Amino acid sequence: MSEQLRTDRADRRPTRQRTAIAEALSGTAEFRSAQEIHAALARRDERVGLATVYRNLQAMAGDGEVDVIRTADGEAVYRSCATDDHHHHVVCRSCGLAVEVTGDAVERWAEAVAAEHGFTEIRHTVEIDGLCAACAAARTR
Repeated sequence: MSEQLRTDRADRRPTRQRTAIAEALSGTAEFRSAQEIHAALARRDERVGLATVYRNLQAMAGDGEVDVIRTADGEAVYRSCATDDHHHHVVCRSCGLAVEVTGDAVERWAEAVAAEHGFTEIRHTVEIDGLCAACAAARTR
């Protein structure tokens, strides 16, 4: 994590809303949309507006507190990070199963592409989707 990001994150004080959102995400390993998180908060009688949920999720993703991926429909979905280490995901398009992966080849490629174009201090996200073994097997039955 970059020093600037760490400083920005340390300066951000946790609000009641951000804490409630983090708690809503901590109860599941599944990715959830902002609307699903908002509905879960409402069921718990937490008064947090949908715009506040979106804003906090974006900040939490930027701070590395939550993972964010895009569904096949282009919707951003979130979950609590299982690790603080930089990682990527392989996601099942059918059931949503997500596996965290690391890849030195991807890291080297991203650095090389950035350097080739004069960029430094880069960040990147790589998402790979396909069918998990269970969903692929179910389709062949």
